[in-house]
Amino acid sequence: MVIGKICFLIIDEGSCTNVASQRLIEKLALKTFLHPRPYKLQWLKEDGELVVDRQVLIYFSIGKYVDEILFDVVPLEASHLILGRP
Repeated sequence: MVIGKICFLIIDEGSCTNVASQRLIEKLALKTFLHPRPYKLQWLKEDGELVVDRQVLIYFSIGKYVDEILFDVVPLEASHLILGRP
C-alpha cells in the first residue's frame, strides 16, 4: 500500500466505468491483473480502438472519505483516475 501519494482525479457522473491511467499504475508500482471481460474503447484514441484488458484495485481517500475501487487500466493522460456512477 502506498501512503501519502497525490494524483489528479476526475469524477464523471456521465461515465459508467472507473478507469485508472497506466502512468499512475507505473509511478506507484501497483499490481494489475487480467480483466475478466476485456472490452474495446474508442473514445480514448482518435486513431482506433483500445482494448481494455487489465484491472487494478486502488485504495484512496478524499478528505475523510476512504474507499477501495476496482479500476480498468487505460493509457489516460487527462487525469489519473476517473470515477463513474455507482
